Amino acid sequence: MTGIGVTWDQASARRLLRAGLAVPLSGEAATGEATAREAATDAVTATVGAMAGAHAQVMSAAEVSVAIRTDGAVGADVRAALWETRSLVKTYGPRGTVHLLPTADLPAWLGALSALPGNPNRHADGVRLSTEQETAVVDAVGAALADGDTLTAEELDLAVTERCGAWAADLVMPAFQGFWPRWRQAISVAAHRGALSFGPNRGRKTTYTSPGVTPLAAEAGLAFVVRSYLTAYGPATPAHFAKWLGGTATWAAKVFDDLGDAVTPVTFEGAPAYVAAGDTEFPDASPRGVRLLPYFDAYGVAGQPRDLLFPGRAAERALNRGQAGNFPLLLVDGVVAGVWHQKKSGRKTAVTVETLADLGDDQLTELYAQVDRIGEIVDARPALTVGPVTAGPHA
Repeated sequence: MTGIGVTWDQASARRLLRAGLAVPLSGEAATGEATAREAATDAVTATVGAMAGAHAQVMSAAEVSVAIRTDGAVGADVRAALWETRSLVKTYGPRGTVHLLPTADLPAWLGALSALPGNPNRHADGVRLSTEQETAVVDAVGAALADGDTLTAEELDLAVTERCGAWAADLVMPAFQGFWPRWRQAISVAAHRGALSFGPNRGRKTTYTSPGVTPLAAEAGLAFVVRSYLTAYGPATPAHFAKWLGGTATWAAKVFDDLGDAVTPVTFEGAPAYVAAGDTEFPDASPRGVRLLPYFDAYGVAGQPRDLLFPGRAAERALNRGQAGNFPLLLVDGVVAGVWHQKKSGRKTAVTVETLADLGDDQLTELYAQVDRIGEIVDARPALTVGPVTAGPHA
């Protein structure tokens, strides 16, 4: 493999810039007919695209993750993009986890996600679905939601069981303090095949609906998602991409090989890696800035090599058994330098930041500005405490 040589500082500086973490992203200029709300939702949607998706298992964290990267945005703008203008969709994305994705990009995403190799089903005998049963579940979900209905999980349980038979309803899936019906182990597969996405909550109940799109062919979908990932987080290896998307390293190596000239080889910290085709310009300046990233933020989850992003004590304090995302991150000059936690009560939010090294005066000023920005996003008056974070990792 040949190509230009890229250092960690160069890659980190470019990732921060493209993620809206060096300078907040502003989106395209609104047309004269666009309302302020439409302009705001367009901007946050563009940010989600630049992030290659935003993790949304914890929706409040997703709102912070997207809004803090978007000039002037608040959590309500993210919710409006999802449920009012519908320019974002909430569905099962990389690694089978809940994500926000731009609605316009959903066919490409589904094409790529549907192309993931079937992972070994880790459920025990008597619990796991056969291939035929999984296909039947996906077809049943699609049929139940085909008319644009929005169903709660319990309503979908009944609809799937009616179409598949009693085996689909067997309470064999361990979940929280009880058990879920057998069919639900295929819910992310149904999403990846375009049968299902999330609808707005009905009170406290989760709902599902049809996304109303057809997945692109696997080749086109994978080309789009690889380009999105490399543009946001490159240089990267096929193994990095596989870890992020949820495939295997062997499968991803073939995907990159099949892409041919759509990816460009480089060396990254002396090792072979790739960028998107021709995307070889990197900043000369070193990464700078103090940023607060919430639970499951895409930057900490997708950024590789992990030992450079989480150097030294950061790996011990900010990773959970090697897994990123379970702690909110303090990012200083492009690397993880601590953790933080917020507790909202009414119109106030208490923010505690635990640093792994002393911050200089300018860095403390930036930290206070970040805390103020968090307050704007969550619509609460913030108060900062610099000290130990006692909250454990998020499940």
